[in-house]
Amino acid sequence: MVYMICGRLSGLGALVLCARLRSAYPGAGQGYELNVIAATVIGGVDLMGGSGTVIGAIAGALLIGVIQNGLNLLGVAPFMQQIATGLLIVVAVLANQVHGGSILRTVRKRLAQA
Repeated sequence: MVYMICGRLSGLGALVLCARLRSAYPGAGQGYELNVIAATVIGGVDLMGGSGTVIGAIAGALLIGVIQNGLNLLGVAPFMQQIATGLLIVVAVLANQVHGGSILRTVRKRLAQA
């Protein structure tokens, strides 16, 4: 069941990408893996195994999208954007190791305490 849902959602993503690019190039999705990993790590999924939430993954994806859009608007070169995304992953993993949980969970706890 999970594989069926995954396959359908990846097909839907391929359709959206083809509509956005107005072409069907097989290598069009290459390079998005780093963005997906960054979004899930920022969203609270532990790289060493564990679980995360859908809301956290969506929040991580939105944050990555906002950061990349801002870097595009600032005219930052694409390879520098990948470096920034990689550094963001490193910071998120380090914060996860230090705090023992996701960044978003830590922020929610601090906001709840205030």
